Amino acid sequence: MIEKSSSSQDEQTNTSNPNTAQTVLGFDFGTSRIGVAIGQSFTMSARPLSPLKANEGIPNWDVIEKLVKEWEPDCFVVGLPLNMDGTENEMCQRARKFAKRLHGRYNQPYHMMDERLSSYDAKGQVISQGGNRNFKENSVDGLAAQLILETWFSEQFTQ
Repeated sequence: MIEKSSSSQDEQTNTSNPNTAQTVLGFDFGTSRIGVAIGQSFTMSARPLSPLKANEGIPNWDVIEKLVKEWEPDCFVVGLPLNMDGTENEMCQRARKFAKRLHGRYNQPYHMMDERLSSYDAKGQVISQGGNRNFKENSVDGLAAQLILETWFSEQFTQ
């Protein structure tokens, strides 16, 4: 489920044209860590970056500023942690607030993407590849952000 922001700038941005290459920063929002991935719409692929530490969901905005300057994204995709029945919860409100702050700080459009099971799928990928199962020490947040972003690309450009 893709949810587009309602900002007027977002409506002016053509995000559904696969011939227009876009750089996109994806986020898996959390209260202690925020997964980050960078992707390209042209290849419909993404790769994880180092997760950001957060304090009760508040990131170090200086680190995000560096990411934005380095990657110059055309838009942001933020995972929306819906309940399994599709209803919203408190974390959805916090993820939306984070997305709106990204938009407010960097004047780039954002999209919310259903992220149900993204962390579960990321853990499954790590385990299937023989990776370490200590997910507290070995975060899968970046991989979850990658999956969110790749799912967004797939839904955005293959409809």
